[in-house]
Amino acid sequence: MIRKEAFVHGKVINELRRIVEDSEIMAEDDALWPQPDRVGRQELEIVIGDEHISFTTSKIGSLVDVNQSRDPDGLRCFYYLVQDLKCMVFSLIGLHFKIKPI
Repeated sequence: MIRKEAFVHGKVINELRRIVEDSEIMAEDDALWPQPDRVGRQELEIVIGDEHISFTTSKIGSLVDVNQSRDPDGLRCFYYLVQDLKCMVFSLIGLHFKIKPI
């Protein structure tokens, strides 16, 4: 597992919170999602205020895997939230290391 720590402005935290809340992932349950296997696992832990939730599932290769699960709507919510969070984090990393704007 790769763990990194970063310090960001409060506005970035507010945007991350907005993305998580808009996704409505806090209402989902991973009980019917595919269990982690030899291929790998994905984990997401969210703490917002007094709410704390943790999700674990197997690696999701594509939306085909999502649609074939026993809870496609919940897993689709997870899949798109992870995509959005990865996009934002990679954008922030890219901006941080940009040497000279074009």
